[in-house]
Amino acid sequence: MWRYIQSCIDILIVSAVIYKGFSLLVGTRAIQLVKGLMVMGVVWFFARLFEFHLLSWCLQNILPAIVFALPIVFQPELRKLLEEIGGGNMWKGGMGEESALALSREIVAALGYMKTNRIGALLVLQHDTGLKDYWRTAVMLNARISQELLISIFWKNNPLHDGAVIMDRSHLIAGSCYLPLADNPDIPRWCGTRHRAALGITEVSDAMVLVVSEERGEVALAYKGYLSKNLKDTQVEKLLMTYFMKTRDAKSKSFMDKAMKFFRTKLPE
Repeated sequence: MWRYIQSCIDILIVSAVIYKGFSLLVGTRAIQLVKGLMVMGVVWFFARLFEFHLLSWCLQNILPAIVFALPIVFQPELRKLLEEIGGGNMWKGGMGEESALALSREIVAALGYMKTNRIGALLVLQHDTGLKDYWRTAVMLNARISQELLISIFWKNNPLHDGAVIMDRSHLIAGSCYLPLADNPDIPRWCGTRHRAALGITEVSDAMVLVVSEERGEVALAYKGYLSKNLKDTQVEKLLMTYFMKTRDAKSKSFMDKAMKFFRTKLPE
């Protein structure tokens, strides 16, 4: 009986390690090579099955050479994988602290520039609820998060500035996304169209929305009908760090619970 349980545990551990390894490689060049190796493995299997001796011999001699070349060709990806394992971030479901800090500062810097120059912006951070209904008809970006790109998207007269940008924990998904407006008749007068759109999307999802006011030059944060205005850069950075790292602890079931401490009153004010 113990041997059976031991075998099951062994299989589960190996499966978990393989799964997490693949999840860390997704989106990198290495995943394309892995797919190629899998295809070659399938071809080699059928070559052996149907006794294609020449093809089988060629693949049998090529595959070991490719495997030995992997550490050299994909050194950056393997280094990142080892850093994730060594930093204890492999099983957290989020990125490492260094990467999260870098992305957070990129966004904070972009928001700061737009505040200073009175450039209106609407940035939606997708969480568990998918927002495909709102970005599938927009302009697809699939781009790396950067300060320069965010500023250029919302720059005045840019074709994409009229609308929201939807992003997740890895990249900017789409721009020029049109969001549902909040239908609460008691929303304060200072809330413009951007703030109403931010509140509207938070009423139908668990997304967090950052809004830059073109009139007042300040950043507001919306979540599930709550709105906190004039956030400091340190507050925004802390929220973004929690978002990217997907931090969870005994006192917080999700990162949104941590975000709630920034809200004191529920609309209307």
